[in-house]
Amino acid sequence: MTPQLQHLQDRAELLRFIRQFFDSRGFLEVQPPSLCRDCVVDPYIDPITVSSGQFGIGHPELAATYYLQTSPESAMKRMLAAGAPSIYSIGPVFRLGERGPRHNLEFTMLEWYEVGGDAASAIGLLGELASESLRTEATETVSYQQAFQRTIDLDPLGATLDEIRNAAETCDHSLVLSLADDRDGLLDLLMSEVVGPTLGWQRPLILTDYPITQAALAKPSADDPRCAARFELFSHGIELANGYDELLDPDVLLQRAEANNQMRCQSGRMSLQTNTTLVKAMRLGLPQCSGVALGVDRLLMIRVGASSIDQVLPFPIEVA
Repeated sequence: MTPQLQHLQDRAELLRFIRQFFDSRGFLEVQPPSLCRDCVVDPYIDPITVSSGQFGIGHPELAATYYLQTSPESAMKRMLAAGAPSIYSIGPVFRLGERGPRHNLEFTMLEWYEVGGDAASAIGLLGELASESLRTEATETVSYQQAFQRTIDLDPLGATLDEIRNAAETCDHSLVLSLADDRDGLLDLLMSEVVGPTLGWQRPLILTDYPITQAALAKPSADDPRCAARFELFSHGIELANGYDELLDPDVLLQRAEANNQMRCQSGRMSLQTNTTLVKAMRLGLPQCSGVALGVDRLLMIRVGASSIDQVLPFPIEVA
């Protein structure tokens, strides 16, 4: 069997494992739409847009612009707000301009939400999934602060902007210059180029307690006001998953979306709608839940020992 055909078998085996893992725990598989009228507002992730004029249908409720989803998060949370139980989905997502050894414009994302779950239960479930799918020992858990202190002797929660900027001098110089006054941008750069590549080599590692300024859609931490109830999974220096004890307050969500959109505009990215269908659904009530998004292609890379995402994709974007 050729390597390409073997990886089709490997992918099918991993997908079967994932479905059995969640089905056996009482989760319901759902299929959120890939094309929606709005999307999650992230300062650094760009969606692919489609004009509804291309649809060939006329309807007064159509929006002018639709977005290939960068994550199924909005649609899945709308399902939860409508009364769905714990749910998971496996499907394609799309991110403009993302291409490289670990990136493809279209990739497969596993996302799940546990109704009644919190950060602790989500970290436990993610740890089980990681160790079982990668056939390794139990995961290690380390805080964001500890990881920076271990790797570059920097306290990311207490350091001054100058100290963070100095620590980033070993990174891409043009990026450091462009992020000169962006504290979180510099910390993200340090994470991607210096700290992250050291994580999860002996066994999968879950990084917890991200700075509150990087909360995204997570609640503030109940233990430390400087931190958010956000966590990520790493293996072999590669980020595989991102999770939260999910934010429930629609007003805070809207504030964060507006702040993210302002950052997008300042960096020359397209402006996105902030009063989204998710905000409106959350006003009806989102249940207490935890959520995790995991890149299936990257997980498969680690599982089979591939060095590039192209090795585990049937058709990378250039030949799709």
